[in-house]
Amino acid sequence: MDGEYIIGGVFSIHYKELTKTDNYTTVPEPPTCTGSINSRELRFSRAVMFAIEEINNSTELLPGIKLGYEIHDSCASVPVAMHVAFQLSNGQDPVFQLGDNCSQFGVVMGVIGESGSTPSISMSRIFGPFNIPLVSHFATCACLSDKQQYPTFFRTIPSDHYQADAMAKLVKHFGWTWIGAVHSDSDYGRNGMASFLEAASREKICVEYIESFYRTDPHKIRIVADAIRRSTSIVVVAFTAAGDMKFLLAELNLHLPPPRQWIGSEGWVTDTQLMRYSFCAGAIGVAIQQSVIPGFRAFLLDLTPSEVAASSVLSEFWEDAFNCSLTKTTSAEKKQCDGTEDLKTLKIPYTDTSKFRITNMVYKAVYAIAHAIHNAVCQETNFTTFCKKQTRLDLNQVFTELKKVNFTQNDYHVSFDANGDPVAAYEIVNWQKSESGIIELVTVGYYDASLPKGQEFRINRNLTWVDGETQVPVSVCSESCRPGTRKVLQKGKPICCYDCIPCPEGEISNMTENSGLMKEKMLVS
Repeated sequence: MDGEYIIGGVFSIHYKELTKTDNYTTVPEPPTCTGSINSRELRFSRAVMFAIEEINNSTELLPGIKLGYEIHDSCASVPVAMHVAFQLSNGQDPVFQLGDNCSQFGVVMGVIGESGSTPSISMSRIFGPFNIPLVSHFATCACLSDKQQYPTFFRTIPSDHYQADAMAKLVKHFGWTWIGAVHSDSDYGRNGMASFLEAASREKICVEYIESFYRTDPHKIRIVADAIRRSTSIVVVAFTAAGDMKFLLAELNLHLPPPRQWIGSEGWVTDTQLMRYSFCAGAIGVAIQQSVIPGFRAFLLDLTPSEVAASSVLSEFWEDAFNCSLTKTTSAEKKQCDGTEDLKTLKIPYTDTSKFRITNMVYKAVYAIAHAIHNAVCQETNFTTFCKKQTRLDLNQVFTELKKVNFTQNDYHVSFDANGDPVAAYEIVNWQKSESGIIELVTVGYYDASLPKGQEFRINRNLTWVDGETQVPVSVCSESCRPGTRKVLQKGKPICCYDCIPCPEGEISNMTENSGLMKEKMLVS
């Protein structure tokens, strides 16, 4: 959509890129996405459109200025995301300005995206030299806080540094000292798990195994699944993306492991599609706070036939969702769409409007860029806002103003620290089975990094555990030593693993968990 100022968006709407063979005699064709549509990512892209439409109708934010958007599909491919980044950095087709005698290039003032840390890292390196801000809604790698490498990167979602700390405190809170750990073999998974292991070490938590995998490596996924099945630890901490976790849980579902207590990162623990794996009931995780975006539900679900027909992506989504064709067809497999289709009848990520979490991060990112543009081109005079409509903005102005934004939208505060990060706050969530047997996501506590040390983490309601148990499962390598015995570390094992042996004659240990001895005092009459 055209406008005086353009905001870009990059989302993994399709799951893969169409493979092409270049003949090196003609100009290569642009990347083409294929495969099924990720309806959650489609919802994210629609959140950009909704926010910009809302801003364009506002009399307070950028009054008289029309924002436009240019949204791209990265096909869940880093090379495609980089291609899109170069395309956005290079300007767009000439845009004719009303009231002006010449055309000018519509410059992208900022970009929303990507959902993953790896594509965001690549895109940020491209945008940085051009001073184009990249505001991510879902890239959480702590590495992106490095302003030397990623000077124009911002995010509305907290860094994994805080998520890892919250997960370690969660494990410690329930007395688990013996755990397994699995993570995505990606920037998100590797860096997130490294931060978690560092935090776990501070909490004196021992790790039985650490395994990594990626969705495209079935052999490695089987190895990880077998490690989980063979392990002695009950608790499994999973720092993975939802797309990777889907393949791991599918593999585990073939031969169910013994009961395992899952601890999940925000990358997968709120994904409703994964909740069909009932053996994960009782899982606990860290989640972005749920929110409300007034009017967005209607915007998502009340699509008109003309809106659908005008968009190739929406047309594809519509045909897949309802298994019908928008064009005349003779296929016996697909009926023709007749206009009675209703999105409200579908239970898919696109239509899940009960708890906006990451979607709100997209919404806030759009408003952050809009506020930066507003502060660069608008002035307050006598309680009236005047915006210079024909101002040709220097990207460095938007970048500078973005660092200073400080506003509240729908009761949610938005600002960035020196690293481009927001204040870290999470919900602690629990997968609980309802009376009907369906797994539901229930908020059971909170983590707020802005609170004083020792007060950041709290649980405020009952949890359900693995196998429907009401008691906290025990996950330790060795039981506590009784008085009269002492600990002896097992060779080659972590410090949580030990044997309890009787104290020698004349020495006593009168405390549980004691590793030392003291001479017994003899009373002489």
